[in-house]
Amino acid sequence: MSLREMLQGPGITLAPGVHDALTALIAEQAGARAAYLSGAAIAYTRFGRPDIGLVSMAEVADTIAAIRDRVDLPLIVDADNGYGNALNVQRTMRAFERAGAAAIQLEDQTLPKRCGHLDGKTLVSPQEMAGKIRAAVDARAETLVIGRTDAIAVEGFDRALERAELIVEAGADVLFVEAPQSVDQLRTIVERFGDRVPLMANMVEGGKTPLQDTKGLEEMGFSLVIFPGGIVRALARTAQDYYGNLVATGSNDGFRDRMHDFAGLNAVLGTDAMLALGKTYDGGGA
Repeated sequence: MSLREMLQGPGITLAPGVHDALTALIAEQAGARAAYLSGAAIAYTRFGRPDIGLVSMAEVADTIAAIRDRVDLPLIVDADNGYGNALNVQRTMRAFERAGAAAIQLEDQTLPKRCGHLDGKTLVSPQEMAGKIRAAVDARAETLVIGRTDAIAVEGFDRALERAELIVEAGADVLFVEAPQSVDQLRTIVERFGDRVPLMANMVEGGKTPLQDTKGLEEMGFSLVIFPGGIVRALARTAQDYYGNLVATGSNDGFRDRMHDFAGLNAVLGTDAMLALGKTYDGGGA
């Protein structure tokens, strides 16, 4: 099923955050129907840096291609602010679509952007953002366009809704109002836009939005929910425990019940199946 079909159908689509082919593979094995490639998660894991606009368009495109070479999940891709003006947005759309994105998410922050749950964001004008959405729609073949506004933290909730109106009018396939600060704000977004366009919610542990589970968001009227950085927070906590134990004890003995052994990891990766496939091409066919 395509992402568009998922969003047009009943229920809500859950898209776990991923940052590379391994996390995407494990999400797919767990039963996820879609995945969200987080720009923040790429910054965290590839560079060990915060989400403050350090990741380039080419680096994200390379990551999309690596993931799509391994899994078939529809991939929703964080395209930040399109890496420039409307013409940059069109180049980003074409590059990400060629690499295998099912949807790209564009936001109304200026350069350099920062995580939607950090303070100190600045915004482009509503008209510039609407132009970027139109540019993305014009450049795409099939990829969905998710329009995001970060205006709640900068201009207040009412102004964020006004910006959201322009994003919808410009042709966004999905609307994402980032970082609502209460359940009432979540419900108001649904009341105003839920019968016009699919709505996306973002759940960030320790962020500005009260955490809701997928069922609760579905009951409110959201069509898509992402958990973009949860996997990195889980991996970082596990890595702290792992390296702390190894350095302190000089052995992995005390950690073995929390890690795969060599055979277990190869089972996750499908090593035997890949080696068997390779043998079918060995030796002697005409």
